[in-house]
Amino acid sequence: MKITVIGELCTDIFIYGESKKLCPEAPVPIFIPSFTKMNEGMSGNVVKNIKSLKKNIFIDFFHQTEKITKTRYIDLKSNHMFIRIDEGEQNIKPIKLSDKIINSIKESDALIVSDYNKGFLSNEILCELGNNAKFSILDTKKIINSEIISGFNFIKLNEIEFYNQKYINLNNKNNIIVTLGSKGAKFNDTIFPSHKPKKTIDVSGAGDTFTASFTLKYLKTSDINKSILFANKMCSIVVSKRGVNVPK
Repeated sequence: MKITVIGELCTDIFIYGESKKLCPEAPVPIFIPSFTKMNEGMSGNVVKNIKSLKKNIFIDFFHQTEKITKTRYIDLKSNHMFIRIDEGEQNIKPIKLSDKIINSIKESDALIVSDYNKGFLSNEILCELGNNAKFSILDTKKIINSEIISGFNFIKLNEIEFYNQKYINLNNKNNIIVTLGSKGAKFNDTIFPSHKPKKTIDVSGAGDTFTASFTLKYLKTSDINKSILFANKMCSIVVSKRGVNVPK
């Protein structure tokens, strides 16, 4: 099996520590770091989830060359995030579709596009990507038009992203999957309940897990219902752990 993944890549940095007093110069907590964890995020986390869920799979991964970092300062005891600092998003160069990329898409069993709306993927490029794939799913943060919606087999949006859309209506929402956090996911007005984790600790990266696990299950079964329920189950595993994780 071969999957092509296209989208922005970042480095997630989690700095864990504690805060026991306020700064005397301003009403903000003094943070004392204890340790740091790092991992590949955004589309990189999609790739990591695929590798965790499916052995002996070939993945082509295309992403920007510019470095993006997301640094989170987190209380170790409560997992409360004090602040997140994002760097490197301002000057992302758009992707240029080469013959190598197009051929990879055509040869793949599935195309996953992880669009974080940082300037790497334009609307025109999204249309071309979807139109060249045998099977495709788009996870996007931008407002998308009807041409993009019809160009992909599935569009994955979270609840806020869905309600921010302007061009989704009753006639073109039959390929839209809306993730609802602890409530599960919605497809064609049907709610698929989530698998309740023992405790929700960190939802970072859960959307990437949903996209990757849904795609793999759908390629195996061609069953939308089973694929959504499987993706919900995998998400319940990762949100019960600290930081960005993959189901194991």
